[in-house]
Amino acid sequence: MTAAAPEAKANMGRPVPRYDAVSKVTGRATYASDMPLANPAYAFLVTSAISKGRVDNFDFDDARAVRGVIDIVTHQNAPKLKESKLFSNGGYAGTTIQPLKSPDIAHDGQIIAVVIAESYEAAREAANRVKVGYTVAAPSATFDSPGTTTAAAKGQNSQFKEDPKVGDFAGAFEAAEIQLTVSYDTPTQHHNPMELFSTSCAWIGDDLVIYEPSQYVHGLKNGVAEQLGIDADKVRVVNPYVGGGFGSRGSMTPRTAIIAAIAKRLNRPIKLVPTRDQGFTITTYRAETRHEIKLGASRDGKLVALRHEGAEVSSRPDAYCVGGTKTTTRLYACPNVDSLVSIVRADRNTPGFMRSPPEVPYLFALESAMDELAVKLDMDPVELRRINDTTTEPIGGKPYTSRSLMACFDEAAKAFGWAQRSPQPKSMAEGDWLIGYGCAATCYPTQMGPAAARVRLQRDSRTRVEIAGHEIGTGAYTVIAQTAAERLGVPLEKVAVFIGDSDLPPAPVAGGSNSTASTCSAVMMVCDQIRQRLFKAVMPSDSLTEKAKETVGISKAPSTQAAKSDRPLDLEKAFDALGVGVVEEYGEWKPEGAPLDSFRAMHSGHVRLVGGHQMKDKIAYAFGAEFVEVRVNRFTHEIRCPRLVGAFAAGRIMNPRTARSQLMGGLIWGMSSALLEATEIDERNARYVNDNFADYLVPVNADVAGVEVILLSEQDDHINPAGAKGLGELANVGTNAAICNALYHATGQRIRKLPVRLENIEV
Repeated sequence: MTAAAPEAKANMGRPVPRYDAVSKVTGRATYASDMPLANPAYAFLVTSAISKGRVDNFDFDDARAVRGVIDIVTHQNAPKLKESKLFSNGGYAGTTIQPLKSPDIAHDGQIIAVVIAESYEAAREAANRVKVGYTVAAPSATFDSPGTTTAAAKGQNSQFKEDPKVGDFAGAFEAAEIQLTVSYDTPTQHHNPMELFSTSCAWIGDDLVIYEPSQYVHGLKNGVAEQLGIDADKVRVVNPYVGGGFGSRGSMTPRTAIIAAIAKRLNRPIKLVPTRDQGFTITTYRAETRHEIKLGASRDGKLVALRHEGAEVSSRPDAYCVGGTKTTTRLYACPNVDSLVSIVRADRNTPGFMRSPPEVPYLFALESAMDELAVKLDMDPVELRRINDTTTEPIGGKPYTSRSLMACFDEAAKAFGWAQRSPQPKSMAEGDWLIGYGCAATCYPTQMGPAAARVRLQRDSRTRVEIAGHEIGTGAYTVIAQTAAERLGVPLEKVAVFIGDSDLPPAPVAGGSNSTASTCSAVMMVCDQIRQRLFKAVMPSDSLTEKAKETVGISKAPSTQAAKSDRPLDLEKAFDALGVGVVEEYGEWKPEGAPLDSFRAMHSGHVRLVGGHQMKDKIAYAFGAEFVEVRVNRFTHEIRCPRLVGAFAAGRIMNPRTARSQLMGGLIWGMSSALLEATEIDERNARYVNDNFADYLVPVNADVAGVEVILLSEQDDHINPAGAKGLGELANVGTNAAICNALYHATGQRIRKLPVRLENIEV
């Protein structure tokens, strides 16, 4: 097998090529702004040039002089919309800041007008000619800015219910033989997906069709309907492909209902394609964070006390936070744990989910601190983690459904050549380059959500699978097709998959690494319903019950053999017995422990993810270990990262090819979050400075010469019928810490604030 298609190990599916590969490389894959509209008008946004204050007046004379201008919509003449709750508090919207509602300005780049014209060029020209008069107030930009307010997250954000703690941290830390107190900072970062944040809306009578890149078509459908005050059945969201999301498209944005309402008023389809810089303020981002870690340990390396205090920046009206202490306090064995998460309110747009939202910043702090503790103990950092490995989490004492953390460390360390590392800082070099090795753990909660599916099987084995999942570049089409083919025992090339349309059976948001576990579990269940019907037609009635038990297995995770549908089925005979040419089944699946209202919530576009630490009697996480090599030029201080190696265990790997692709991308992004990515903020004016691809640094191929992904075989019978743990967000966790740990090894200098740039190096 090639490196791109690693050989399948036990409990792994076949590494078949992507279902949608040809469509994507030939340009046949249609994205939201590609969708044809009949006689569309074009919208262009006018956004605020101030961060706090109000709009006093507009001057549209020059703008209206542009040929082709149809209308200019502001708070003075905008359609009235209903309120929507914040997504993380059980609603649909990514922010409660609703543009064009009043003249008040809550943040830089807020939408203050929409220009509608006959062409994109005319709309853009007119928007650039709009003159705005403001009353400016002094904004608060970030940590330590005058005017910010700080309060504990618990009690502000309904999704953050606890500051995990157990035992007596203060007493244990005071008595600890080895004590460590360190602080860390992570910056604002923006998603910057390849596809821009476009919206096209077309009304057909009273029915609305929305073409928009979305990670949750049912949430968008219901959220827009709520804002417009119409029945959700009147709204359809079509979105077969998404050009990258990373969390930025998981909730309803402020622009969608506005464009829909304007299209209704003009009785004409409208297409909006915002600019790259507008994407920094009309959508969400990763908030900057601050951390203080306190670790107490005995001289043999066992943790006796751990405290993680984190603070996150949010907007004035929205108490958004990710609260990663729910993971960091449970990762290692420790009898005395304390934590606190706070929210700092500033005059910024509301942050949101960005790939591995809690774990990327919070594990940076913990995994960096673990390396610092290893140095204090004069201990190998891998062995420190081994000493503190655990099969039960310390907060509630719940066992992990499976935990292959140290197996991952052993595999990755061997592949990387960790044994050749000289442990002393600045002890490894090649010419002008200092060489450093670093490592870190990674983990991500295994989450699932209710999902529904419809499957149709024909006599000739042709199969149609319908589920409103989302192809955000991760391979959803592929693994759904493989699931149906394996479960029904039909050739993969005969399976057609339809996703990305809210008219299809609902699936959860493509976030939290739940998609494969959720959608494939639903598809498996429905395929089993079809198999049961077909077996019933050809089997004696007295053996049906036992055979159905073998075949269906809905309530528990199937074995590897059962998942491959190893029991043959004679389709010709079964269809003859039924007297039909097509069998179709619909089903709704929900994970164990899901709330009673899960199916109602699923159909209304509300998220009901369960798993991770929230399981009743167990805790479910995927794990990995990451090793990096960095090189620092002793004269120029240039930083290079020639090697990244990661080993990962995530239950059943549905397709090693697509899994490797996701994990490789995650490793590279993790490196990027350590060395490149940061949204620079003008603290005087609370404005983003580098809101473009020229100044917002992202990695290219030359930035990392070698990336090795190792997939460990792991079977977990306690999580979901598919036996799959999420891995889409696993690999970019911990990499930033591994990079900084390697930089310490290379230079002897601890850097605790990201990103690390050459001007930070002092060798």
